[in-house]
Amino acid sequence: MKENPNMSEKMKVAVIGCGSIGKAHAASYVVDPRADLGAVVDILPEKAEALAALHNSRAETDYRTVLQDDSFQAVSVCTPNDLHAPITIEALEAGKHVLCEKPIALNVAEAVRMCDTARHHSRVLAIGVVNRFGTAVNLIKDMIDRGELGRIYHVSFQQLNHRGIPGLGGWFTTKKRAGGGVLIDHGVHFIDLILYCAGQPAPRKAFGVTHSVLARDIPEYAYVKMWAGPPDPMGVYDVEEHCSGLVLTDGPSISFDLAWARNIGQASSHIDFLGEKAGIRLQYLGNFRVYSFKDGVLYDSEPSYRTENLFDEEISGFVRSVLDGEKSRADIEYVLPTQKILDALYASAEQGKEIEIH
Repeated sequence: MKENPNMSEKMKVAVIGCGSIGKAHAASYVVDPRADLGAVVDILPEKAEALAALHNSRAETDYRTVLQDDSFQAVSVCTPNDLHAPITIEALEAGKHVLCEKPIALNVAEAVRMCDTARHHSRVLAIGVVNRFGTAVNLIKDMIDRGELGRIYHVSFQQLNHRGIPGLGGWFTTKKRAGGGVLIDHGVHFIDLILYCAGQPAPRKAFGVTHSVLARDIPEYAYVKMWAGPPDPMGVYDVEEHCSGLVLTDGPSISFDLAWARNIGQASSHIDFLGEKAGIRLQYLGNFRVYSFKDGVLYDSEPSYRTENLFDEEISGFVRSVLDGEKSRADIEYVLPTQKILDALYASAEQGKEIEIH
């Protein structure tokens, strides 16, 4: 990593995986003046070629071609979850800096190996917890850091959908590939956002329950639209579509309710930060309201601000961490506690008891 910023220096990068997240990474590298999108990689040639043509880049079908090319400094790993750890570790060992999409890996053991490999090779390893770069999220974090909410004693969140199971029958709903369902897919974003805003409190205990009910018969599953679809009627569905839980930290307690799918036709997606002096409700990927009081008077306000593009900010942060030696706010060391919570919640749901987190 560089110690002195050089604004003329560029980072040559490849995006591994040309699905929707890979496309988002590629688009943000293209607009970053210090990044050079040298290649895009996908095992399906037509996907790689289409994205390469869009950004005047090079298409590859084998990521090892990029890893063996010394002209590349970094890669974005935008693959299914089960490939995060093996590709990231191989890239780090090849001397590349890595931005790996969320979740870090299928479990904490894999995540720790990734972290250890990055440190051993003195490479940057950032995780795609993109909300850490959100405008509203960072405004809330600043308010909490300044003490405007007082002590944050509890945070709750909901992400509830009617019938929104993604890619039913594919890798999204296959446990050995995804690691889990709605918790590891959506919950990771909310939990990590909360830990970030609350100053990275250490997690202590977790209790969770999961439900896999509505899509056990894939051909009979009713839906209006499906992200990453259409469904594969001969595929696998062995993950949860609903998860609820409670997490205790050495800061605030955290409670939540998550559902890819439920038989209620109203969606909900927000986070409530409860402080002694004030509270905040953040609409996920949206604006927030502040609820406070002074001299016996209650106040309700909604701040106005310019919102930056999440992925542009994330990619810019990764580029700075590689070229300037600026430690990323999404560095794997900061995100490991999120993975520990996910593991503990899944263990709790399986064992039917509270799990201690170490």
